[in-house]
Amino acid sequence: MAIALSNLLSAEEPAFTRSIQGLENVSGQVGKDVDLIGEIAQNLSQTKRELGFDPQDTKPKELYQALLARVERDNQRVTKIIGAKDPSDVSDVVPKAIATVEKLDLARDCWVLKRSVAKQLLSKMPPEALMKSLGYRSVTSMLRHEDIDEVYTAIRFSEGDEWLKRYNSLFKTVKPSDFETRQIRIIQMDHDKYVDLAEHFVQKKLHNVTHTKEMGSIVIVPMKVTHMKGMTLKTLPLIIHYINEIRLYSTFFKLKQVSPIFGATVVETLNADSPVASVIGDSPIHWRVIQRYFGKLKSEAHPEAFQPHVHPEDLHWRHAESVLAEIDPEMKFWLEKDYVAELADDKEPLTFNFMDVSLSYANSITFADRYYYHFRESLWNELFMRYMGVRTLEEQVLQQLDNDDIVIENIKR
Repeated sequence: MAIALSNLLSAEEPAFTRSIQGLENVSGQVGKDVDLIGEIAQNLSQTKRELGFDPQDTKPKELYQALLARVERDNQRVTKIIGAKDPSDVSDVVPKAIATVEKLDLARDCWVLKRSVAKQLLSKMPPEALMKSLGYRSVTSMLRHEDIDEVYTAIRFSEGDEWLKRYNSLFKTVKPSDFETRQIRIIQMDHDKYVDLAEHFVQKKLHNVTHTKEMGSIVIVPMKVTHMKGMTLKTLPLIIHYINEIRLYSTFFKLKQVSPIFGATVVETLNADSPVASVIGDSPIHWRVIQRYFGKLKSEAHPEAFQPHVHPEDLHWRHAESVLAEIDPEMKFWLEKDYVAELADDKEPLTFNFMDVSLSYANSITFADRYYYHFRESLWNELFMRYMGVRTLEEQVLQQLDNDDIVIENIKR
């Protein structure tokens, strides 16, 4: 069964099997990989039946087309529910998607950089390309008249790698006192000011939603096109996903505020996506896995584990599909499928992960080029969580959280 999981994850052998053995030795949990692959197989069969297929005789390409058709129907239905008319009309869908999320009962507190400090940093190192684009001669004038959250997003589009590298060095000087707790903000960038700067981002990502973790902002960037396929179920899930991401990194930063290299840790985490919190059985454990594990427990289960800086409410997170199911009960179809897939004839995963399928639909991706990135991330997370019992966490994880010199044996991911 471990071999089946390694194929789905495209993990190198025998390193993957050794990692499973290490997880079993450390946790005392045996056969969790076997249980997981069994649940995946059962979920696959059930979902195929729901789509009208014989679980034992289903051609992968036909199944893929059925999943895309399902997303298309979902997209049309949810578009109407949020009050929009045309699911491809950017100007119609985006404001209503934002308004829908704003009304949802989602935790949105985050611990992020003070806006006053962000302005001070940019004053020390003016983003000259952005200033020129916006028509400012002085950084002081720009910061006085422009939205700092928009500016902070725009510098990623306007400034070159060398500027960003030097800015990262400056950012390493930030201290925990430079951060504050505030609400995640969802904003639409000014179209006329930023549409040209954002063009490359949209072309590369094939969507127009991004986020700035250190500022706690989710940003809808402007596009030159007025219509884009599948806008509703491209925009809504990404906004929800980024709320989770901002809170996830925010919590990690709160946890690391006692570190003597706090600023360097923040920069490294933002740039390399490397908040490795622990190692279990020689396997690196991303903070995302630990946060999700505790997020599934009742608040009273282990409130002392991360105090005084991190509290149970900081660990709360929710899948985008579970939130969408509250907007539209028919979206329950996608629940508990984020780590479900099977190997197709081309030896690559055919996934039921909603984020992958919806983005494949919206971007008109062929079967040969289908997405499965989010599936693999979810499967890695699920696998590690199966082995992370309470004793394992307390003895192997929590004692390492303040260790900034963890040696990791890399696994291909």
